[in-house]
Amino acid sequence: MNKLIFFCWGMLLFASCKNRTDDYKAKVQNPEFFHRSMKEITDRIVHDIFSPPVASRIYAYATVAGYEAIVHQDKNYRSLVGQLKGFERISQPDSRLEYCYSLAATEAMLKVGRALIFSEDELDKFYEQQMNEFREANVPDDVFARSVAFGDSVAKDILKWSSKDNYKQSRSFPKYSIESNPGTWQPTPPAYMDAVEPHWNKIRTFVIDSAQQFKPVPPTTFSKDKNSQFYKEAFYVYETGKNLTDEQRTIASFWDCNPFVMNVKGHVMFATKKISPGGHWINITRLACVNTKANMVKSAEAYVRVALSLVDGFIVCWDEKYRSRLVRPETYINQNINEDWVPLLQTPPFPEYTSGHSVISTSAATALTGLFGDNFVFTDSTEVEFGMPPRSFKSFIQASQEAAVSRVYGGIHYMPACENGKTQGRQVGEYVLSKIQTSKKQ
Repeated sequence: MNKLIFFCWGMLLFASCKNRTDDYKAKVQNPEFFHRSMKEITDRIVHDIFSPPVASRIYAYATVAGYEAIVHQDKNYRSLVGQLKGFERISQPDSRLEYCYSLAATEAMLKVGRALIFSEDELDKFYEQQMNEFREANVPDDVFARSVAFGDSVAKDILKWSSKDNYKQSRSFPKYSIESNPGTWQPTPPAYMDAVEPHWNKIRTFVIDSAQQFKPVPPTTFSKDKNSQFYKEAFYVYETGKNLTDEQRTIASFWDCNPFVMNVKGHVMFATKKISPGGHWINITRLACVNTKANMVKSAEAYVRVALSLVDGFIVCWDEKYRSRLVRPETYINQNINEDWVPLLQTPPFPEYTSGHSVISTSAATALTGLFGDNFVFTDSTEVEFGMPPRSFKSFIQASQEAAVSRVYGGIHYMPACENGKTQGRQVGEYVLSKIQTSKKQ
């Protein structure tokens, strides 16, 4: 009789523990933990007005951290150690112990994000909300503490890796020197800001071999001659800007993504904070994951692959920008065609060639196509919070092509910068796609 009672109590205890374990494990697998964390990092980037290249660096390190922490949850995925430049080690969990890897990944991603942004207090508030949700999911105390500690170790390793990419050193490099040559970039109104990140090609690459690996063909030879090809390209921007359709205006504004927009009212100048081009594509990644009901590991994979395509795309693009140092349409048109002409979009503060949005949109679209396939129909609601209605697309590539041509509609790029930028972006995207293995089935 005693043996029967002991057996029944044992079975009840086992069932209770199993239900508790299964209950918490199911709750913590909500990919919204990842999506909300990425959105919070984006909101901090917007608030702190990071330049597009710097924003891409933040996304890259934060997503690698999240991916490296959660990759242990699924044996079908592999670490990026040894696949990224200078990334030779990462902390490992104790295989004998239980972890909540979704918690560890959230911890790692937010800790890295916090270290790379300025508005830490706001991110800390969000962090506490996320941790409370994990606690409310009844993650066992020992598993909770162990998972947070593992996430912290991953974050520490990622930040150590990031400290050697030459970013801190580049903060003290000399500013861009304005040249008297009329074909070279000049600061543009209304803020006449200094050139942004003139030494970005000194940043360590992530996947590609060097900043010069995908050097595009040179831009059209500068000329003031009205019969020259360069004049014709500038005049096309001018004429297009004067005759924009409502749809073209909408497209230009939807893909503006300029975090430097300055508003002038009398003697007062103030900034309008907007999402960066990279942030726009990070959000498209979220939409793709949500639409396909991707789990946490798949979502982490998507974010990191897109982020790597973005960050290397910015490096090769900025390398060319400060090699060719080409004058912007606004400057050329005001000096040679119509001194009163103003582009629809505010000209961003860096040289014209190649088009950054064309490069990184194509590289990101290539990464997403590799993950989710061609003809992926989606509605992009990224810009709704910035006052723009959503737009629908039949594929990631179609969206990237619209992003590229939007720069001509906006009056901030000549057509070759967009066309050759797409080529450059595709080369980066395809290279990252071929070199990085996340799935062991690849």
